[in-house]
Amino acid sequence: MIDEKQVRDLLSKVPYPGFTRDIVSFGMVRAVSVGKEIIVQLVVSTNDTGVGAKLRSSVEDALAILPGNPPIRVLVDVQAPVQAPSQGPSTIDGVSQVIAVASGKGGVGKSTVAVNLAAAFAAAGLRVAICDCDLYGPSIALMCGTSERPFANDAGKIIPVERHGMKIMSLGLMLEDDSPAILRGPMVTRYTRQFLRDVAWGDLDVLVLDLPPGTGDIQLTIVQTVTLSGAVIVTTPQEVALIDARKAVSMFRKTNVPILGIIENMSGFMAPDGSIHEIFGKGGGAQEAVRLKVPFLGELPLDSEVRIAADSGCPIVLSNLLNPTSIKIVGIAKDLLRKIHHG
Repeated sequence: MIDEKQVRDLLSKVPYPGFTRDIVSFGMVRAVSVGKEIIVQLVVSTNDTGVGAKLRSSVEDALAILPGNPPIRVLVDVQAPVQAPSQGPSTIDGVSQVIAVASGKGGVGKSTVAVNLAAAFAAAGLRVAICDCDLYGPSIALMCGTSERPFANDAGKIIPVERHGMKIMSLGLMLEDDSPAILRGPMVTRYTRQFLRDVAWGDLDVLVLDLPPGTGDIQLTIVQTVTLSGAVIVTTPQEVALIDARKAVSMFRKTNVPILGIIENMSGFMAPDGSIHEIFGKGGGAQEAVRLKVPFLGELPLDSEVRIAADSGCPIVLSNLLNPTSIKIVGIAKDLLRKIHHG
């Protein structure tokens, strides 16, 4: 005899299109009925009209191995996700402040800065979440030391993972370690909006958004969807990075997002003998802040302990508060809080 557990076990091997994660853990299977025929009811939140047919076919294929070859009926209820209002960006229910951490160029340590700022906010007693908006290169889960899979509640909202006193959402938590996120323009826009609107963030003092480098679809979707308290731009001192930082500042200004300031990362490397090596130059971030008429939030050095802490899954501001870089980051976090609360 076929029972419901057998059916659900097979459904747990059906991935959601474009992901390695299965439809059961995503919370999409609402009901399974076993009788003269097998009835599976799915509820999916997406604007992709082709997903329903793909899921129906995948479920039918997965259940085809059931003994006795019973009739199978798959009912897919495709619901449009909550979208940003057409008149422009709006706030997220329960979230007081949203800070975007951005860079024009990749490889400047933006995600490391973002996760440490979020951790510093949490250590100060605030209710904090960090959303990894870099769909192509998600790294926040690793830096927070978690591989726990988020799940959906009965209302179809994604429940974020909690770690280090922060709520965490990242596409990296939904993919296998070696699985790439193969997403094109419309899917990127949809997943970005779902991360912002279809996650049960709860009541938060600060939501930190770790943006991907550049000024592409994800950044534009965010500024068109959510009211941002402001943006922090991370750069390194050399001109190659500063060129792209200018573009990031320009994009936020054109979309009426306040620039909270520029952070110069990798500003110098202290060798074991105590000597300072300015590998990427000196003072570029401060000079650019003056040129662009935005606040300069400070310099952060190349610090191997920061890298080790990130790789081990515990941000440096939590693993070693006495580290000189930790002290600087905590100071920047306090400065940012003053800016968003007092303007």
